[in-house]
Amino acid sequence: MASHIGRRKFLATLGGAAVAWPLAARAQQGQRMRRVGVLMATGDPEAQARVTAFPQGLQQLGWTVGRNVRIDYRWGAVDADHSRRYAAELVALAPDVILAVASPAVAALQQATRTVPIVFVNIVDPVGAGFVDSLAQPGGNLTGFISFEYVISAKWLELLKEIAPRVTRVAVLRDAAIATGIGQLAVIQAAASSFGVEVRPVSVRDADEIERAVTAFARSSNGGLIVTASALALVHRNLIVTLATRHKLPAVYYRRLYVTDGGLISYGPDFTDQFRRAASYVDRILKGEKPADLPVQAPTKYELVVNLKTAKALGLEVPSMLLARADEVIE
Repeated sequence: MASHIGRRKFLATLGGAAVAWPLAARAQQGQRMRRVGVLMATGDPEAQARVTAFPQGLQQLGWTVGRNVRIDYRWGAVDADHSRRYAAELVALAPDVILAVASPAVAALQQATRTVPIVFVNIVDPVGAGFVDSLAQPGGNLTGFISFEYVISAKWLELLKEIAPRVTRVAVLRDAAIATGIGQLAVIQAAASSFGVEVRPVSVRDADEIERAVTAFARSSNGGLIVTASALALVHRNLIVTLATRHKLPAVYYRRLYVTDGGLISYGPDFTDQFRRAASYVDRILKGEKPADLPVQAPTKYELVVNLKTAKALGLEVPSMLLARADEVIE
């Protein structure tokens, strides 16, 4: 909801990050309390762990919640209406900087303010989305950290063929309404011939459409799935994993969460690390630097996760070399 966190237990974890500290406490510290807004998306079980990493990162840089920084949270920035409402609320608080998570939040904040500095995470193509002028020179009041570069999309196809060599047909689940979905699909299509596969795009617009398309695709043999990054794919992740299991389709996902939920294999960035790194940009902005002068950065940590239980259910023998490269193996 529109409360700062809305979860008492999580407030305790953050040390009361979203609670208004008394003015007397601020004065006692003898320094100005800085204000940071955070606009988060809901529907992600890993979101709390990630957002906890953010104040931890700030603390390592000398910013302690309640002493010299206050953090105001808004949760629920998934659809455009909620995003606009919460973006307006945060901007009205006159923060020194805002951390924005995922495209809906960034787009809403970009509409709400052209002056408040914004640091984003969990964005694939900020240039294509119109958030920044370029990665090297963002311009304007936004900068941040991209989820990954498009070239990783070819890696998903490579992994699918490595773990399921017989696959010759690949359904690519993507959101065709966003630049990210278009870009990821284009890279996979460009690499398809070199791996001897045919690619079929599948929309993730709604659950019924996903189920119809995957069920129809599964009627022919030697099929596999690649699930590209999007908010809609995340919303429908349980359905997607269930369909892959039901139709015995080996599937590669862009993040670990799908594999812990029963998916076969994932390769993608360590998203929690992005929040720690975002703290460094927030620190630099609080100390006077401008977002326009801070280049957009790519991930530095990637993780490969394999679910052996799922592989066994699919009748797949995971190559030993693949297991040796895995950062995590779920048994």
